[in-house]
Amino acid sequence: MNDPFDRNKLSVFGLLLAIGLVAGGWALGMEIKTTRLGDRYVTVKGLAERRVKSDLAVWQIDYQETGDELADVFGKTEADKQTILDFLKQQEIQSPEIALNVPRVVDTQANQYGGNRPPHRFIVDQTIVVRTSRVDQVAVAAQKTIMLLQKGIVLNGNRSQNVAYKFNGLNSIKPDMISEATRNARAAADRFALDSGSRVTVIRQANQGFFSISAADEGSDTNDDGGFDYNADSSLMKTVRIVTTIEYYVEK
Repeated sequence: MNDPFDRNKLSVFGLLLAIGLVAGGWALGMEIKTTRLGDRYVTVKGLAERRVKSDLAVWQIDYQETGDELADVFGKTEADKQTILDFLKQQEIQSPEIALNVPRVVDTQANQYGGNRPPHRFIVDQTIVVRTSRVDQVAVAAQKTIMLLQKGIVLNGNRSQNVAYKFNGLNSIKPDMISEATRNARAAADRFALDSGSRVTVIRQANQGFFSISAADEGSDTNDDGGFDYNADSSLMKTVRIVTTIEYYVEK
């Protein structure tokens, strides 16, 4: 005769076994789904660009005088300095925007041993730096340096003719540019998914990328990872660029 207690134990065991099989099957199904989901993703890039105007100009005016008597050379250097300051005043550059560097004196005969000697013993280099947010004012003034040459002032190098233009307002436009780049990346992912009969879900991984600043209306020397365009400082107008790289999960 069968024991009812044994039958109950078998029933309970069968029920627990069934529940275990269902739970195991569900867990296995979720694992397979997760694995498949993890294997299906698309990598896209989102681009955002802004055309901006420089907000800082740094103009370095280098000039030089030479001679055999140091006192005379210094006298000429001081006269040149006053001529340049008068020129800047005529261009409406204000005194707080002007800084004078310490003169540099070179004695060409100090360590000279035989051979050909330079025509003059002393060389005095002086630098005047204009630093201002009034970039348009400097842009106009820098085009008139020929007036200094006509007065006999010897300007050294290209920095006396060229101005370094900077853009310091990057933080104010960063959030909007990142949002735009992210939207563009999502749009690219959606187009890919549509063409492949899939659907974009959540972000798998995202890389904001780097901001780059290049001269406007010129080909940028930077890549998608950002960088620096060495021609950017010569341009009053600039292009700010960011490329984000985002991976999205896709599913059928």
